[in-house]
Amino acid sequence: MAPNPGQLDLLRDWTPPPATVRFDDTRVRAASLSSRICLAISAALKDAGDSRADIAKAMSDYLGESVTKNMLDAYASPAREEHPIPLVRFVALLAATKDRRLLELVAEGLGWAVIERKYLPMIELAAVTERQTELARHADALRRKARQGGAL
Repeated sequence: MAPNPGQLDLLRDWTPPPATVRFDDTRVRAASLSSRICLAISAALKDAGDSRADIAKAMSDYLGESVTKNMLDAYASPAREEHPIPLVRFVALLAATKDRRLLELVAEGLGWAVIERKYLPMIELAAVTERQTELARHADALRRKARQGGAL
């Protein structure tokens, strides 16, 4: 029976969602980490859907201190590298934009990944399964050794 052309083939037409989200390399390509962070901030602000003034207000509300649009402009400008974003404001920017790509940019440079907490049990399950496999191999080797020695 031929497949219905209008019907999705789950094995062919479906791809799992990415475990991490990241900026396209062309959007954050720069010579220094500082410039990459500026470009990432700029990209996140452009993609946010809110104005920089609205994002600055949300950051101000989050922190309980004033963050202005001009400050965001400076944080997003590679030409203003002498004005890097402080960590607490970076956290407020994450809260205001909900853009995990900002955090992933920092994490991936350290060999880490930023994932949703809902995936943590699956990662632990994979580690436990891997350990079970190692222990089963070790037990099999001990059984073979015991048989060879006449203990079994």
